[in-house]
Amino acid sequence: MYDIFSKPEKEKKKISHQPTEIIEVDFREKNSSVPIELKNLGLDVKFKELKVADYIVKGIAVERKEAKDFFSSIFDRRLFSQMEEINQYNRRLLIIEGDVKRYNRMNENALRGILLSISLSFKVPVIFSKDEKETADYIRLIANKKKSEETINPKKRNLSPSEELEFIIESFPGVGPAKAKKLLEKFGTIWDIINSKEDELLPILGKNSASFISLAKRKYEPK
Repeated sequence: MYDIFSKPEKEKKKISHQPTEIIEVDFREKNSSVPIELKNLGLDVKFKELKVADYIVKGIAVERKEAKDFFSSIFDRRLFSQMEEINQYNRRLLIIEGDVKRYNRMNENALRGILLSISLSFKVPVIFSKDEKETADYIRLIANKKKSEETINPKKRNLSPSEELEFIIESFPGVGPAKAKKLLEKFGTIWDIINSKEDELLPILGKNSASFISLAKRKYEPK
């Protein structure tokens, strides 16, 4: 007898369960709603004690910092040790979550210097999210990346001779792209910038002039 309530075989296949990406989450993240948001997005969450980072997804280590904790971790130096530890992973990411302006207790230039140090010295990309839901969305995007995308070997774009000079100068703390261009326009060469006097740098670098010269003259001491 034909069962009018049974679904055709093809329809059954359509609704078969598809395995989802498992995201490893540090058990201390149970206090946040990010894991709940991830589950709502259809992702499998596995709590465990992570020695490094808060989330591991597709081999990428993700450190999540609420804005308030981000600044606290700067002042107690915890942030920098965490950035060193997360470098054990070839791919890593720092997500700063929430209203940064509300909790900022630093000079804006000092904050920019910290962010540059994280990106350039520790080589940890930094992104900002407005709340836990947006953080979960970023992690979902990582989890949903196709495997073929992971194996892509991007080639670095060759910098022009002038861009190479800008890249070197803007890597100094407190300089950045705009000031690097101004310094090179004024002095012409890296040699002349490094050998200039503090009062010559003041119009462009301001109070960062002394630290720029100090860094340029710092002696390398191998471990």
